[in-house]
Amino acid sequence: MTLFDETDTVEPAPRRPVGRGMRVGIWSLIIALIALLGLSFLPTGYVIQQPGPVYDTIGNVTDSDGEDVPLITIEGADTFETSGALDLLTVQVVGSPERPVSWLEIAAAWLDRTRAILPIEAVFPSGQTTVERDEQNAALMTDSQTEAEAAAFAHLGYDVHPAVSVATVTDDGAAAGILEPGDVVTAVDGREVTNTTELRAAVADAGGAAVTLDIERDGEADAVSVTPTAGDDGAWLLGVAVQETFDLPYEVDFALTNVGGPSAGMMFALGMIDKLTPGELTGGADVAGTGTITVDGTVGPIGGIRQKLWGAERAGADYFLAPQENCDEVVGHVPDGLRVFAVSTLDDSLDVLTALANDGDLDAFPTCTVS
Repeated sequence: MTLFDETDTVEPAPRRPVGRGMRVGIWSLIIALIALLGLSFLPTGYVIQQPGPVYDTIGNVTDSDGEDVPLITIEGADTFETSGALDLLTVQVVGSPERPVSWLEIAAAWLDRTRAILPIEAVFPSGQTTVERDEQNAALMTDSQTEAEAAAFAHLGYDVHPAVSVATVTDDGAAAGILEPGDVVTAVDGREVTNTTELRAAVADAGGAAVTLDIERDGEADAVSVTPTAGDDGAWLLGVAVQETFDLPYEVDFALTNVGGPSAGMMFALGMIDKLTPGELTGGADVAGTGTITVDGTVGPIGGIRQKLWGAERAGADYFLAPQENCDEVVGHVPDGLRVFAVSTLDDSLDVLTALANDGDLDAFPTCTVS
């Protein structure tokens, strides 16, 4: 029996006409896809903050030569074995003035609780380029390391002799031809100054009147008079850039590259103290933390703490040391399994670590609550 005859002509079934509703749906889908493609390239006025790399200050890092080296090395000092971890945390910024993130990236970040969306101006001040921001953050990192060294050595009983040194003199500033780079300012109108905050406060209190600066230049004491000028914000300026200097007993090397900003200061200091003292400061616990530090041990607030909380959780930390002044940003954003302690000083942090190492009462220490 013949089932198919090649001579037969088979007529195709008539195509059903596309309804108006389906045509509208197809065109809507095409337009949506085009819009989505456009959004993937269309720049915005925002950047995204997200958790960055985590570094153990009592552990090792890979240096520029690819070698495994201690993050902190203290030349000439007796150091001791450590255990556990003292993690410093970083935040990565996605986007820049030169390359703002797209709306598609914004949408993805909005759905991710570990990331934050910020206006570009919140991270890059008006007119600041990525290169300028990186340079500024590198300088802040250097300052934080110096402050951490001074705070750690001061805690251990060394006299670090804090002083304010002139770094540069502005050509057309108030102190041009009067102060020189390297001058150490010891007093303003007879009022002793040992840090930049005290110097600025003393000049401000003069209200624009000429101030007498006691200085040391090339080992010789002298006194000079400078009449400050008013800045754009109304502050009284000497027309100099100053830096805090210290007389430190040992040379410290921090093998950390491509990380900027001042927020690692407290963890640097804790890492140094752990290495310079017998016993295990953390008792083997994995502790993360953040905060600026000053020579007197004051712990200051930092940016991006919510992303740092998630960075700590991802790194496996069980405990987190948070600056007291950041507590309002911490409440309600603590990852499960991470216990946060609020600290205002280096001693506060050390008290928590001592309790951890000795099975002390952790409930006795303050945590972050809504102020």
